[in-house]
Amino acid sequence: MMVLKAFSNGSTRIVAVALCILMLVPIGAFAQNQPPPLPPPDQALTPNQLDDLVAPVALYPDQLLSQVLVAATYPLEVVQAGQWLQRNPGLQGPALTQAAQQQNWDASVQALVMFPDVLKRLNDDITWTTNLGNAFLAQQQDVMDAVQRMRARAQQAGKLGSTPQERVVNGTQSGRPVIEIVPVDPNILYVPLYDPLWIWGPAVWYPYPGWWWPPRSVIVGGWGFGFGMGINVGFFFGFGWHGWGGWGWYPGWGARTVFVNNTFIHQYNFNTRNIVNVHGTAAWVHDPAHRMGVPYSRPQLNQQYRATARQNIAPRPSVQQTRNALQQSPGERIGSRQIPRNAPAAENRSAFGGQSSGRAAQTHAEHGYSSMGAARSAPAPRQAAPARGSAGSGRRGR
Repeated sequence: MMVLKAFSNGSTRIVAVALCILMLVPIGAFAQNQPPPLPPPDQALTPNQLDDLVAPVALYPDQLLSQVLVAATYPLEVVQAGQWLQRNPGLQGPALTQAAQQQNWDASVQALVMFPDVLKRLNDDITWTTNLGNAFLAQQQDVMDAVQRMRARAQQAGKLGSTPQERVVNGTQSGRPVIEIVPVDPNILYVPLYDPLWIWGPAVWYPYPGWWWPPRSVIVGGWGFGFGMGINVGFFFGFGWHGWGGWGWYPGWGARTVFVNNTFIHQYNFNTRNIVNVHGTAAWVHDPAHRMGVPYSRPQLNQQYRATARQNIAPRPSVQQTRNALQQSPGERIGSRQIPRNAPAAENRSAFGGQSSGRAAQTHAEHGYSSMGAARSAPAPRQAAPARGSAGSGRRGR
């Protein structure tokens, strides 16, 4: 009280009172609201830590979520794509995708240029993006489980339900209850806008990324959940676009992994470097060549992927060495005919395996797409049935 009387100005009295209150509050009260320290990089994240880590993207549509998880394993290429997009603001529609196809990025990163807001967010906190990719590499099944847990909590809190933009579908895969989020219109995708703080409360175990979140007043319905402008992906591909059911990445919730639609990647001339069979689908496999030297979070991952990367960049024989080998080789024999081997082209080929661009390649791919039939390595993406109704309106505390 003696301190307060010493101040004659009203504003300084307010400051003094605040200081006195701060002096009386135990320091431990503030410490309780701080997330616990993160584990060392080489240790597995707990389910609680994974829940907070995936929260900012857990409510993305299944196809976009799967693509983001894959792209996050190549953080340096995500940065390159973001900078490239800033340098080319005039590229729109097919010109944008065709230009991105010429960049030597993983296909998941190339296709992200169609979602500039998502690409910007991933770049705004590249540390979080890298951590998400590291977790997906080391604990893929655990990450998929965390997404489902966060969706279930949001639905139980009345903050996740079907809208005119997307369907929220409860089902079962491989005996597991799953919540799928799919676009209502097979041609248009809406990117959700939501602050995890409004959906699940403050992060307790793993800090949310340092993204800019839109004010609650601009979010539809007062949930802190809304959508940006719809993205018509057919605008980027033109004729032959098969809708979101044939997108390049989608989750296999039962298998707790991400599957890749190789036909999509091949058809639209994205990077097929790491694809053995350009038709059908397969479980996603990380390509260390696109890691571009970014260290892995676990010693075992470094050992596993660095060895593969070294094999991928091993010195190749020169043109002269290839010619000498061809001259010494007797060639292949079919019946009584001697078939000379064709020498490979001397020039460097692009990341697309030397395929020509344009309508010729697309027409060939479309023919293969129509005859693909059932997926060879995984069930084909399916269009989910309409939801029976949105979740209730109850609220949940963290």
